[in-house]
Amino acid sequence: MLIHQTVSEFLDTTASSAPAPGGGSVSALAGALGAALTSMVCRLTIGKKKYTAVEHEMQETLALAEDVRVQCRSLIDEDTAAFNTVMAAFGLPKDTEEQKSVRTRAIHTATRQATMVPLELLRTLERSVPLVEAVAEKGNANSRSDAGVAALLIGTAARGAALNIYVNLSGLPEDAFRGETQMETEERERKITEQTDRIAATVRSALRG
Repeated sequence: MLIHQTVSEFLDTTASSAPAPGGGSVSALAGALGAALTSMVCRLTIGKKKYTAVEHEMQETLALAEDVRVQCRSLIDEDTAAFNTVMAAFGLPKDTEEQKSVRTRAIHTATRQATMVPLELLRTLERSVPLVEAVAEKGNANSRSDAGVAALLIGTAARGAALNIYVNLSGLPEDAFRGETQMETEERERKITEQTDRIAATVRSALRG
């Protein structure tokens, strides 16, 4: 499993000629890292006298950020597994008309399933935005830059997830699934990136003074 590789191994695997892991798994990793930084800021805030007033909120934020981190973490391998299923469908025989029909149905089914992985990532990332905002505004000021990086990672993960959804949808016929998924993707990506860009800009402004 990718998640059990060392950082160096993961980088080497990604840099290899193998088509997976690719942008989908890397986007999930970016989301997990953003959530991890959010958790770190919470932990660096909890227990500090200066932040007693927000301790309960930081504890709640920590629990939610950890849930996001675990979900993003699982999607790293899920994305690569889904991609491999699509590739297996493309490898089915196509010598007869019947085989071609079976192959086409298998490709469409696998592609729809593969689309759901980055879509789930987008949905998960949207839950992380208010958590990042909370630590950026109320967390330990010494870790404000970490909160800013968390916002940037969440935004990048959302953009990456959207790109992977779009490339999958481009291989599907025009139908309700394709239309509804594209609409949801566009809305969630816009919402997440607008908010994370704003959070990062606020942090940058505060740090520059």
